[in-house]
Amino acid sequence: MEEDIIINKVASSGLISFDLEELYHQGERVVYDLKDNLFMGMILKEKDFREFLKNHDWSQYEGKNVAVICSEDAVIPTWAYMLLTLKMQDFANCIVFGDLKALEDKLFYEALAKINLEDYRGAKVVIKGCSKVPVPTSAYVEITRLFKPYVQSLMFGEPCSTVPLYKKAMVR
Repeated sequence: MEEDIIINKVASSGLISFDLEELYHQGERVVYDLKDNLFMGMILKEKDFREFLKNHDWSQYEGKNVAVICSEDAVIPTWAYMLLTLKMQDFANCIVFGDLKALEDKLFYEALAKINLEDYRGAKVVIKGCSKVPVPTSAYVEITRLFKPYVQSLMFGEPCSTVPLYKKAMVR
C-alpha cells in the first residue's frame, strides 16, 4: 500500500516571511499637550514656562514614547518645543512633534532603518499582512520602498495566500 506523502510547498518555496509586527516598540505611548502650559489658554509666557521646565518631574517619561502637541489654537514659539524636548530627552525613548499617528510612524521608521537590507538581496519576500498590533500603512509603504532594490520578488499577505507586488525583471 502506497502512503500519501504530504509536501509543504510553502516551506520548500524559499519564501521569506517578513512580519512588521515584530518591529513594534513595546514602550508606552503618551501625549504631552502644551495647552497645560498656556496662560489663560492662549499665551505661553517664557518666564513661567522656563520655571515649569526647571521644576517638573521629567522622570515620569522614563522609557516612554512621547507625542508633543498643542490642542489649543495658540501660537507656540518653536523654541518652546525645543526646550521641552531638551528636558524630556534624557528620559523618553522617543519624542516627536505631532499626534500619536506621527509617533507610531517615527517608531516604525526607526526600526526599519536598522534592517540589514543585504540580508534580503535576491530573496522572495512576503510582507505579512495580519498583525495583533497596529502597524501603520506608512510602515508598509516604507518597507516596500526599502526592499525593492534588493529583493527578487515582493508579495503581501501570508505565504499560503499572497498578493504579488513586485518581481525583478530578468536580465538577458
